[in-house]
Amino acid sequence: MRELLSFPNPVNETSARTVAAVVAVLAVVAVAFQQGWLLPVLAYGFVARALTGPTLSPLGQIATRLVTPRLPVAPRYSPGPAKRFAQAIGAVFTVTATLLWYAAGEHLAASVLLGVIAVFASLEAGLGLCVGCKTFFVGMRLGLVPAQICEECSRVAR
Repeated sequence: MRELLSFPNPVNETSARTVAAVVAVLAVVAVAFQQGWLLPVLAYGFVARALTGPTLSPLGQIATRLVTPRLPVAPRYSPGPAKRFAQAIGAVFTVTATLLWYAAGEHLAASVLLGVIAVFASLEAGLGLCVGCKTFFVGMRLGLVPAQICEECSRVAR
């Protein structure tokens, strides 16, 4: 079970950006065309990636096993704990949006949360700017992240 719930460290940025690109497109489609059925799909992906990295995420598997190896780019790595934190933030947003959509009938509120996901995922995909990761690193500087995790992050050359 421990292996299943492990998260890669370091994380290949190309795979992360590939996943983010698809998430951005799905979030925009869900909002633009009011496709509520995409919310649980997105929520599952974020929860799966937060818990296991790409292991239980179909999108993560496609990105890491099929897309990334075929791209003509050199691998670039970033710390796993920061990416896991970003996935957890995405999980909170998408699970909340799903509950708002289906349990409360609050489609506008759910769409706003998905809009935030679309913006953050677009920044990651297009510019390599991971807002969740930046938030994580601020938490490190403020001492909110345990030293043990900070050591894991510092092992990844940036």
